[in-house]
Amino acid sequence: MLAEYLPTLLFLLVATGIGIALLIIGNLLGPKRPSPEKLSPYECGFAAFEDARMQFDVRYYLIAIQFIIFDLEIIFIVPWATVFRELGPLGLVEMGIFVGMLLLGFVYVWKKGALEWE
Repeated sequence: MLAEYLPTLLFLLVATGIGIALLIIGNLLGPKRPSPEKLSPYECGFAAFEDARMQFDVRYYLIAIQFIIFDLEIIFIVPWATVFRELGPLGLVEMGIFVGMLLLGFVYVWKKGALEWE
């Protein structure tokens, strides 16, 4: 029974070995010429001007969460579109309700002003 897993185990061992070997070889043979400019943090093309632990406005998180929620809900449309013909009219009505609820949530968020950025 365990002999069936031997090729998989061998593959994992070889892949891990190659990965570790490449990291070690790159570390040993790679050029090491550090300079203050190379060691400085790079952020959007200009030097960092504040502490990395500064507080963010809560609106940043709200918009990020809204993006994730709407993005994940849109993902549900892709499998529906692949089996659209097999679902028939009932599938169309159900997806219409889903998209309507999604649109209703978007309008609610918009009216509440959660998409405003100052």
